[in-house]
Amino acid sequence: MTAVSKLQVEAALKEVTDPYLKQDLVSAKAIKSIDIDGGKVAVDVSLGYPAKGFQAELAAKLKAAIGALSGVSDATVNISSKIATHAVQRGVKPLEGVKNMIAVASGKGGVGKSTVAANLALALSAEGANVGVLDADIYGPSQPRMLGVKAKPQSKDGRSLEPIRSYQLQAMSIGFLIEEETPMIWRGPMVTQALEQLLKDTHWDQVDYLVIDLPPGTGDIQLTLAQKVPVSGAIIVTTPQDIALLDARKGLKMFEKVDVPVLGIIENMSTHICSQCGHEEHIFGEGGGQRMAEQYNVDLLGSIPLDVRIREETDTGRPTVVADPDGRIGLIFRDIARRVAAKLSLRKKDYSAAFPSIVIQNT
Repeated sequence: MTAVSKLQVEAALKEVTDPYLKQDLVSAKAIKSIDIDGGKVAVDVSLGYPAKGFQAELAAKLKAAIGALSGVSDATVNISSKIATHAVQRGVKPLEGVKNMIAVASGKGGVGKSTVAANLALALSAEGANVGVLDADIYGPSQPRMLGVKAKPQSKDGRSLEPIRSYQLQAMSIGFLIEEETPMIWRGPMVTQALEQLLKDTHWDQVDYLVIDLPPGTGDIQLTLAQKVPVSGAIIVTTPQDIALLDARKGLKMFEKVDVPVLGIIENMSTHICSQCGHEEHIFGEGGGQRMAEQYNVDLLGSIPLDVRIREETDTGRPTVVADPDGRIGLIFRDIARRVAAKLSLRKKDYSAAFPSIVIQNT
């Protein structure tokens, strides 16, 4: 039996395309080592995105590709994830304790953006990442209720706030500091200042992804946030309805103007599922998110149905990804989470932390 070569193994690995990276793992530089001992081949893979729910499937495909080679008697594939820090806008410094910030935005209210943000954060966590949530909606904070917490933030050092922990997420919201029914009657500059304080004065603990639930619209608050906060990428949430798509386009263009890459579009309420018979219909129109994605050359990250359980579960503080992690909707959110993280992993990395500080002293 002729021994297999490393080049043959690499060629076999190139035949398997990662559906989230949209390329093979050799081209994506995710193959860290190939060890050959006679007919035994061991491959180490390091993905740039969390993929607990996909690792077994990917490993099986890679093992099958290697095992089909002549001379291979046994194939072992080990898959891990290592999440890097990615570049942000020019002139904005990354935040200590946070590798990447992902802004979840919508051009208008009522499209389910906060529900999507909560479930996306929980899905990233379920895939193996360390995740935080910043509720940036000062006027209408909803994350405390959605995450099922009413605790007040504590301070260990008297200078910074400890994030509230819920379902393994780190969370911060103005809603933790005020009563739920207290209105925030503040002007724009006060809101912007409060938001910056919530972000920068929170002691985030080694967060891989900080999901920012932005208020709806494209006004002064959103623009200031996009200019001052180190955002690695943005996601636009819309519904298939024409009026929602019109406003979603404004949100997308706002991020383009401030050099924040748009990772893709999530179409919420894409179809209605009848709670009685399970019938599915497009009550808000069909294909709007896909057309918008094609028009602006961005990815449609996924489509989420209009299902009464999503509303019921978030209202009771147990979002769908937690309440029914293996159900259809929970799996859709986890698939979207992998797409978001994989898309971000392909972007330029930030190596500033790797450079030592240079101090010049007179001697």
